[in-house]
Amino acid sequence: MEVRQGCRERLGRKAAVGSQPQPGLMWEPVGTEACAAALGGALFLLLFALGVRQLLKQRRPTGFPPGPPGLPFIGNIYSLAASAELPHVYMRKQSKVYGEIFSLDLGGISTVVLNGYDVVKECLVHQSEIFADRPCLPLFMKMTKMGGLLNSRYGRGWVDHRRLAVNSFRYFGYGQKSFESKILEETNFFIDAIETYKGRPFDFKQLITNAVSNITNLIIFGQRFTYEDTDFQHMIELFSENVELAASASVFLYNAFPWIGILPFGKHQQLFKNAAVVYDFLSRLIEKASVNRKPQLPQHFVDAYLDEMDQGKNDPSSTFSKENLIFSVGELIIAGTETTTNVLRWAILFMALYPNIQGQVQKEIDLIISPSGKPSWDDKCKMPYTEAVLHEVLRFCTIVPLGIFHATSEDVVVRGYSIPKGTTVITNLYSVHFDEKYWKDPEVFYPERFLDSSGYFAKKEALVPFSLGRRHCLGEQLARMEMFLFFTALLQRFHWHFPHELVPNLKPRLGMTLQPQPYLICAERR
Repeated sequence: MEVRQGCRERLGRKAAVGSQPQPGLMWEPVGTEACAAALGGALFLLLFALGVRQLLKQRRPTGFPPGPPGLPFIGNIYSLAASAELPHVYMRKQSKVYGEIFSLDLGGISTVVLNGYDVVKECLVHQSEIFADRPCLPLFMKMTKMGGLLNSRYGRGWVDHRRLAVNSFRYFGYGQKSFESKILEETNFFIDAIETYKGRPFDFKQLITNAVSNITNLIIFGQRFTYEDTDFQHMIELFSENVELAASASVFLYNAFPWIGILPFGKHQQLFKNAAVVYDFLSRLIEKASVNRKPQLPQHFVDAYLDEMDQGKNDPSSTFSKENLIFSVGELIIAGTETTTNVLRWAILFMALYPNIQGQVQKEIDLIISPSGKPSWDDKCKMPYTEAVLHEVLRFCTIVPLGIFHATSEDVVVRGYSIPKGTTVITNLYSVHFDEKYWKDPEVFYPERFLDSSGYFAKKEALVPFSLGRRHCLGEQLARMEMFLFFTALLQRFHWHFPHELVPNLKPRLGMTLQPQPYLICAERR
């Protein structure tokens, strides 16, 4: 009896000892595994819920335009990225299958693509207010917080900023007769820089970028920057790089899945880094430009903007702010530089590619301006062939092929399709300029299409390089003046040809704008 009791006591003590928590014993990891399993289950449910939500976002709304099938989660982003064709060409081909108005799924972002002149005009002109908004894409939110000018939402802020910009371009720019002489003065700086190459091959991208940007700089800052100003050149290079990066698949994925912004790599991160450097530099330029400012006596856009800020200090609804000033200045510089620069780069490339066309332009220049005369904006109406060549470059090259994305400000029906409020809308301007209904043999570079039977310049309705509607380019008048004066000055002074008759790659570089591949050119003094 005592023996049994002693055994029970010893067993009880062992059980008691075994029941106490002991560090390092096997039961503790079991608790950790249970916790990990619970977290894993919760994470799985979260991912599952997000996946279901994403798939539901990818469902086409009732009555939405048809479109090509996409992959789960990323939709048609892969098709765009994997296509051997540039996005605007891919979209035009899809319109042959699904119609002039079709849809794409950009990773859960329902998007409508407009192709051909008729439907683009129907939306941007006949229903201009509904299609005047901008989509709240994560990229725009990150870059400009939907403020500034180009990417701002349709409303009072956009109206106020556009009014100020239009008035500034007119008052400090092309509205002044003296401004034409400033453009011609810049062409002289540009031509002098070209002369230093003495007919040797060179890439004139940097020079033409400097020259064109200086015209916009005169309006914005009231000053030009020398071609040796490396800081300003670096800023323009970052701007240009961002124009290319903005069209990358990485950025489309960021718009669809903004949480990937936490990753320290990707083209979207490079874009954000570039923007931070540019905004810092612009802030310093703005501060420098406003040093001698006299309130209500503006000398340039920055002065005029600061006057608006002063007047709106007591208005809580005013959108004029230092931050929006920086965004607006940056957008005006890049919009005024990137497009005109690339039009002129393409124009010179095509003059070297087609010497007979170059010769006809030079013949007209010699006849109207004379070999040593000064080009004038008034000469334009007397030079139909030169005008025709520039317009054919604008058509054939379509510098901004997809425009800037629009959005619907309310539910709308277009050709029987229901498009909900907030839908992203892409206007394929390339498809407009290659619309067989309006252009015979659109794949052929043929300036004579802009001449009538008497040899006079004939304007074409379906040429819309500056877009249409309320959001059309506000700098169109200035851009046309720059293109004509720079182009005539360059062809008056030089004969252009490729070194050793080596024709460069004519396929454009992918970006928000279509720019030529880098090429070398020779400028022989005439």
